[in-house]
Amino acid sequence: MAANKNSSRLLSNFLSLSALQIFTYALPLLTLPYLVRVLGVEKYGLVMFAQSFIMFFIILVDYGFNLSATREISVYRDNKEKVSEIYSSVMTIKVFLIFLSFFILSVVVFSFEKFNQDKELYLITYLMVVGQGLFPVWYFQGLERMKYITGINILSRVIFTVAIFVFVNEADDYMLVPLLNGLGITIGSLYSLYLIKTSFKQKFTLQSFDTIRTHFKDSTDFFLSRVSVSIYTSANAFVLGLFTNNSMVGYYSIAEKLYQAIQGLYGPISQALYPYVAKEKNITLYKKIFFSVIAVNIIGVIFMFFLGEPLFTVVFTNEIGSETIKVFYVLLLANLFAVPSVLIGYPFLAALGYIKDANNSVIMGSFVHIISLSLLAYLDLITIYNVAYMVVLTEITVLTYRISKVYNYRIWNIKII
Repeated sequence: MAANKNSSRLLSNFLSLSALQIFTYALPLLTLPYLVRVLGVEKYGLVMFAQSFIMFFIILVDYGFNLSATREISVYRDNKEKVSEIYSSVMTIKVFLIFLSFFILSVVVFSFEKFNQDKELYLITYLMVVGQGLFPVWYFQGLERMKYITGINILSRVIFTVAIFVFVNEADDYMLVPLLNGLGITIGSLYSLYLIKTSFKQKFTLQSFDTIRTHFKDSTDFFLSRVSVSIYTSANAFVLGLFTNNSMVGYYSIAEKLYQAIQGLYGPISQALYPYVAKEKNITLYKKIFFSVIAVNIIGVIFMFFLGEPLFTVVFTNEIGSETIKVFYVLLLANLFAVPSVLIGYPFLAALGYIKDANNSVIMGSFVHIISLSLLAYLDLITIYNVAYMVVLTEITVLTYRISKVYNYRIWNIKII
């Protein structure tokens, strides 16, 4: 009876996360062809460069709590006092980091000409940091109660996506894109916090400095891993913006958006499995899901290889060149390694207590990526294709490391720990 209840909770959490994830990636995909046509590749590339820059601050404000706090709340969900401590400490740290990040952003924007000439764009895009920082997905995910915030977040994103079609009508409207996206995320986050207070009766209480420091320290390894992941994901458009031009950023970002949307389809599985495996330690069920997802991923990649070019031609007409299509095919290859790597990482190694190994894998991957990009920059070989090939190399590195740890610990053939 308990097993059925746990499986039912896992399924419910997965469906809620899937709905939220689909809308998180599907809605930007709906606006993508429209924005490319209306703004042009160059202005679209500028907006994407700003977002890739702001992503570093989103990662700083998150500070790994989407992983560490999720796991802690999942483990202590029946202890109201402990949950209150975790919630209050994490929110305190996040608010502090939001202000710290804005200070750092202001210094950079007003100190360097490349950023200063578009300072309004970067400051408006920072609204996304506020929205993402306050969004308590880790709280609901840890309790496995995602259905409570799925609806409102989908509604807010839909409204502001429609607003993009209504208000963004020419290239000069490009700053409305981050403004509307930021407002959608922030309003959804504020309602989620309201829901925690009213429906879950969760109170915010001031915590001691030592308690806050403990939670901050416990999440540091997760933060380092998130920074490492960002180096070979979000940082690519940023690097291209520094060494090439906005048009190249635009071409690469279009392909990357589609690649990330495909990866995003598997995100809910990883997110739902993480608290479940951490609490139940049911490896048999995990392995069934793992092999099913891998099979679906391989079929999906083959499908996209054959239909990618016709799909691009229909959706984008003549707004993009062959550059975007070629980059997309390279990133599809990376997806064959990225999906199994994600499933082995946090919902398996980290959930079973091997957190350091899961984190070290992406740190090693980022090290390989940095060295590779540095070598390309030194040889003046920074192109959208070479950057995409570096993503493939990095994903292979991370997957190889994680598989080696699973083999060393001999945990793959255990049914239930």
